Amino acid sequence: MTLLDPSIMPEATTQTERLKTLRAVLEATNEVLSVDEPAGARVWPSGFAQLDSVLTGGFRAGELALLGGGPGLGKTTFALQVARNLVTSGHSVVFFSFEHDYHSLMERLIVMEAAEIAGASAVRLPEVRQAFRISQGPDRMMMEGRLYGTQGGVEAVEALEGYCDLLYLHRSSGAQTDVDVMRSTIEAIRERTGRTPFVVVDYLQKVKAAAPPGERRRSVQLSEEDRITVVVEGLKDMSLDLAVAVLALVAVDKSGLAAASRTRVRDLRGSSALAHEADIVLILNHKFDVVARHHLMFNTGNAEQFHHWVVMSIEKNRNGVDDVDLEFRKRFENARFDTDGGRVAEELVDDRIFKE
Repeated sequence: MTLLDPSIMPEATTQTERLKTLRAVLEATNEVLSVDEPAGARVWPSGFAQLDSVLTGGFRAGELALLGGGPGLGKTTFALQVARNLVTSGHSVVFFSFEHDYHSLMERLIVMEAAEIAGASAVRLPEVRQAFRISQGPDRMMMEGRLYGTQGGVEAVEALEGYCDLLYLHRSSGAQTDVDVMRSTIEAIRERTGRTPFVVVDYLQKVKAAAPPGERRRSVQLSEEDRITVVVEGLKDMSLDLAVAVLALVAVDKSGLAAASRTRVRDLRGSSALAHEADIVLILNHKFDVVARHHLMFNTGNAEQFHHWVVMSIEKNRNGVDDVDLEFRKRFENARFDTDGGRVAEELVDDRIFKE
């Protein structure tokens, strides 16, 4: 993975042209089509077939997608897996991480890639961490040597080396990394490589938000609601100005952590601004927690199986259908989800009424 230091990023040299006649748009579109190139928004497929089908191909340039849910549901796992799926298919990705350092993300990718190669028996995260931490002698100094004898470990490192130049990891800071830093980073990648990267923000509530100029002079402290509004508006503007797709992970408010309710868009921290600005809102819930009681009462085998699945609800989809519930099996021991999920067949409820 290529690591970029935002302090040495060159400043943007171009300004977005904001005013065009419809004629200019028509002519530009015809010019692109005349050389048999695709016109319209660029699309980045997630690699999760059912989700891409609902999103008519994947995440689109100029759109802000939010992924929300309680802790432990796999938001970072999903985002990192989408990043992996994209770079293995030749796309570029920049991952702004406020939660994990470079090495932790690399370890997760090794485990994820090993599972793609060796299946369920692949090397797991504790083994990878131990291999990198404990001295193993001069003949096993490098990564492949440390992982020799593990299931898929050596092959996973080789796979990462094949796409590592396409994945940029940004160790972000809530005290320093604001939307302007993200803009300059994306523009630097595009200038350096000629590629427009897919953008992951993990996670939105930690992005630095500066007060408006007038309030900045008076040292006004923004409320959390105002701060999140500044950030989400900035991310949406950035997606349009730079023609990128942004997937931002979002924490839930206290209401979303309640033991007897299904997490909805209203439960996201700063939800009034989030719901308005986002083009796509995806919400994760444990399947066991939201499935209707009759599916559990009369089949105890189902009850056990539901613990292994998450429900991903498309609560907003500005350019397609919404109110769709998909399910994906958790493979967290392999730092991933099964990508071949499907639509939820069972009835789901907002209030959790079944107790083990």
